[in-house]
Amino acid sequence: QVPLVESGGGLVQAGGSLRLSCAASGFTLDYYGIGWFRQVPGKEREGVACISSTESSTSYADSVKGRFTISKNMANYTIALQMNSLNPEDTAVYYCAAFQGWGTSSDAKDYDYWGQGTQVTVSS
Repeated sequence: QVPLVESGGGLVQAGGSLRLSCAASGFTLDYYGIGWFRQVPGKEREGVACISSTESSTSYADSVKGRFTISKNMANYTIALQMNSLNPEDTAVYYCAAFQGWGTSSDAKDYDYWGQGTQVTVSS
């Protein structure tokens, strides 16, 4: 299976911004929906943002709507999550994931491929 590799995490002050990137090697993104998820130890994995394979639709969790933006670069096989106005509640390990389909999904069970995650820590 083709791996997804996240990068761009780190430590940022509240109100700051980070841009996460996910590189997909060995397959085109044309036929895959993409999701970003996050997880805090001891809690369930939470869907943050997703985008359809054709980029015809996007979906965001209410907690990040208006602050986060998901995008895909089809030619370069990369997925980005631009995160603005970060707050301490955004602290988590962030994962990118992909599934074969034409829609969007915030359900982790729908996804076929997962990255290893990147840590985002927001200080107050």
